[in-house]
Amino acid sequence: MVIGCGQCGGRIADQFALLGKNARRQRGISIVSNVLAVNTDIADLSGLVHIKADYKHRILIGSRKTSGHGVGKLNELGAQLAREDGDKILDSIRETRLLQDTDAFLLIAGASGGTGSGAIAVLTKMIKERFVDKPVYNMIVLPFNYEETTEERTIYNVGTCLKSAYGVADAVILADNQRYVRDASSISDNFSKINYRFVEPFYNILSAGEETNPRYIGSKVLDAGDIIQTLSGWTVIGHSKIASSFLPFRLDFRGKHAETQKGAQAMEDAIAELSLKCRPEDARRALYLLSAHPNKMSIDIIKELSATLRDNAKHAIIRSGDYPRGDNMGVTVIMSEISSPKKVMDYFDRTIRFISLDKRLSQGFNVEDAFGSIPSLLD
Repeated sequence: MVIGCGQCGGRIADQFALLGKNARRQRGISIVSNVLAVNTDIADLSGLVHIKADYKHRILIGSRKTSGHGVGKLNELGAQLAREDGDKILDSIRETRLLQDTDAFLLIAGASGGTGSGAIAVLTKMIKERFVDKPVYNMIVLPFNYEETTEERTIYNVGTCLKSAYGVADAVILADNQRYVRDASSISDNFSKINYRFVEPFYNILSAGEETNPRYIGSKVLDAGDIIQTLSGWTVIGHSKIASSFLPFRLDFRGKHAETQKGAQAMEDAIAELSLKCRPEDARRALYLLSAHPNKMSIDIIKELSATLRDNAKHAIIRSGDYPRGDNMGVTVIMSEISSPKKVMDYFDRTIRFISLDKRLSQGFNVEDAFGSIPSLLD
C-alpha cells in the first residue's frame, strides 16, 4: 500500500497508482492494494491524476489551521497536523478492500517540504503501532541543489525528516532529485520524468511475486519475503534495460557470449543509476531481479550478474530472482543497510550547523562585543 505525503510524495504516489493500473491492464495482476495521498493543500490534491478523487483516497489534513493552503515549509507544523488528523489515514487504511493482501506499506515524501517532511515519520509510527505484523517503509526524496542554496529552511527540514524517519521506519529508500535533472527540459517535464524514474524500478520487483501466468513465473521467484528480508536501514534502488537480440542461444555461440556480457553491463548500469550516489561496498544486504524473454535467460547470465554484484557489494548478503517477461533484458538492484551514506551524513552535519547559527542569531547581536573583536585600521 502506497501513501504519498505532501506535494512531492503525492505526485510520486500518483505514479504508483498508474503503475498499478498498468499491471492490471498489461499483466492481469495486482501489485498495489491501495494508493492514498495526504496533504494540507487542496490545490496539490486536486492536481493528482491517477489516485481516486474521493476524500478517502485524497486526504486533507489540518484544514482548521491552514484553511487548505499548506504549512509554508514548516515541517514541525506538518508533523503536528499529522498527529492531530492521523486517524483519517488509519480509517482509509482499515477500509481498504485488499488490506489482508497488503504485504507492506510504503510512505513517500519530499524531505525539504513542510507537510510531507513533517508528516511521514509521524504517520509511519502510527501505522506501525496499528498494523504490527506489516513492515512500514519510507521513500524520501532529497532536494535539488538550487533548493539547498536558495531556501534556508531546506537543510533543517531535510535533516529533521531523515533523522525522524530513520528512527521509526523499517527501511528508508533514498531518492536524489538532482540525479535525474536534465537542464534542457522544462520544469514540468523534468518533474514528471523524475517521478517516473523513481517509480519505474518497482514495476518488475512488485510484479514477479504476484505473477499468475505459468509462462511468466521464474525458476527462482523473487517474492515479498525476499524483499522484506532485504530492506533495512538506508536503502537505494536502481534499474537498467538493454536491448536483447532475438537469436536463440543455440543458433549462435557468438550471440550467446554477447548476451552473457550484456548481463554484466546491465548490472553495472543499474548500479550506476542507483537512486542515490553511494558506495556499494557499504551495503550489508542486496537483491537483484533479472527480467528478459524466457529464451534469453541462461545460467551463464545469472552467474555474470551475481559475480558483478558481488564485486561491487563485497560485504552484502545477496538475494536474487528471475522474471521471464519482456523482450529487453532488465536488471533491478536494491542495496540496503548501507552504513552512513555520505550525502545523509552531510545533511546531518549541515543541519547541526544551521541549528547552532539559528540559536546564536536568536540570542541577539551585540554590536559592542562584535566591534571589540574586529581590529581597527586607524590604530
